[in-house]
Amino acid sequence: MNIHDQLQQLGIQLPPVSVPAAAYVPFVQTGQLVFLSGHIARRDGKPWVGKLGQDMGTADGVQAARAVAIDLLGTLHAAVGDLNRVKRIVKVISLVNSAPDYTEQHLVTNGCSELLGQVFGDAGKHARSAFGVAAIPLGACVEIELIAEVE
Repeated sequence: MNIHDQLQQLGIQLPPVSVPAAAYVPFVQTGQLVFLSGHIARRDGKPWVGKLGQDMGTADGVQAARAVAIDLLGTLHAAVGDLNRVKRIVKVISLVNSAPDYTEQHLVTNGCSELLGQVFGDAGKHARSAFGVAAIPLGACVEIELIAEVE
């Protein structure tokens, strides 16, 4: 399966790497592992602001997490030069800006996980953590980081 063909079938155009907003780099490779820094949800080029369970519902959170996954793919492409070099998505760590009684962080994170599965097939199945947090930089609703293994 050619990843670029799969992205085209899904109607996804990879964005360029976002410029870091603080003192960090967008990715680091050590050996065969590539670690992507956390990416916040964006809509129309601006932070997708909201708090799940307060002013956002789970369905909107799923879409935000999917948008983050697309940005992560753009950064991963920049890191490795060709997404066909990705051997496996190893781990996804998701932070969901949540009201204190909100408990569907795992469902929000599915927006990212399901897209990675669609793009990479079995190689997109990964270990995962999904946390509810009180705040995310710039008020974003979701932030996700990713670890991938490359050939």
